[in-house]
Amino acid sequence: MPWPKAWESPEPRSSYDVVIVGGGGHGLATAYYLAKNHGITNVAVIEKSYIGSGNVGRNTTLIRSNYMIGGNTAFFEHSLKLWEGLSHELNFNCMVSQRGQIVLAVSPVQMDVFARRGNTMRLNGIDAELLDAGEVRKLLPYLDWSKDARWPIHGAIMQPRAGTVRHDAVAWGYARAASALGVHIIENCEVTGFVIENGTCSGVETSRGRINAGKVGIAVAGHTSHVARMAGLKLPVESHILQAFVTEPIKPIVDNVISWGAELFYLSQSDKGGLVFGGHIDGFNTYTQRGQFNRIQTVAECAVSLMPFISRLRLLRHWGGIQDMTPDGSPFICRTPTRNLYLNGGWCYQGFKATPASGWTFSHTIAHDQEHELVRDFALDRFEKGRELDEFGLGNWTYKQ
Repeated sequence: MPWPKAWESPEPRSSYDVVIVGGGGHGLATAYYLAKNHGITNVAVIEKSYIGSGNVGRNTTLIRSNYMIGGNTAFFEHSLKLWEGLSHELNFNCMVSQRGQIVLAVSPVQMDVFARRGNTMRLNGIDAELLDAGEVRKLLPYLDWSKDARWPIHGAIMQPRAGTVRHDAVAWGYARAASALGVHIIENCEVTGFVIENGTCSGVETSRGRINAGKVGIAVAGHTSHVARMAGLKLPVESHILQAFVTEPIKPIVDNVISWGAELFYLSQSDKGGLVFGGHIDGFNTYTQRGQFNRIQTVAECAVSLMPFISRLRLLRHWGGIQDMTPDGSPFICRTPTRNLYLNGGWCYQGFKATPASGWTFSHTIAHDQEHELVRDFALDRFEKGRELDEFGLGNWTYKQ
């Protein structure tokens, strides 16, 4: 007996109340919450390829809310709370695994920084624990604790509620739930332009014809800048490749998500046994989904420096996702200067973990033509007004974020 379809594949109507451009996690979540929270079901999600083909299926599956500055703490904590109940919400097993994230400190100064971050988190009602070197060694004995370690470990900060989620299950779960509420999910339909007259957006041009809309939302991950350009918006966004890697499967050893203070490096073990890890962006503008060998070398060096046993494993495969990089490393969820046109983009390294809260707040912004209180700092004009959200503390340098 054949499996039933998880979601319908309708022909596009001539018009909808809302059209969401982009069938990734953020676009699908937005459509679901438009229907669920706001009763707007005459919605179309338009995806140029197939559901799950973009960044929602090209990441390292991490979820966390260990942020420090206002504008980020409440938003990502709301997202983590939504993750905690998402499988029940969607009636679909998203494989949410709250195994805890441990961020390792490699200097006394970094321990002071982590203590400050942990205090800020706890003042905002977010779980955080500061661990000394002995406590870390008890939890993670497989790290390099030798006297010759390149980066001696001084301690760590841990968020016990952080963890991982099966990324493609998130796309499928939101797609199925949105479709069940009446949302049209239209795959293999590329947006080629926007219908804009007198400063108001009233639809989109697609490879399958014009689709009129009362409101249009853009949620296209690494393609935000050039899709928005079709609507006459010039955004402070660059597109970069971010690679991720997985080794051959081994017996369970890594119980937590491990991050490193010496270099941007993060690792967890999948349900299949492979070690999944990643590092920095490749550092140049591109729309390809293939990375460069020098980044592979850097990430491999991090892995072996932190966990020497990884040198004995074979790298099974690696992949790349296209990321919107903004000058301050923070996203946009907001109205645009064009009436009835709304923007969700610029997520840098933070897109997957933000999926539920992004859909929750973007749907509110579209439904009420007013930004949700959780995303009022994610405005498009914040650079003009000097209100950068520089969580990484690196200044306005896109390639560093």
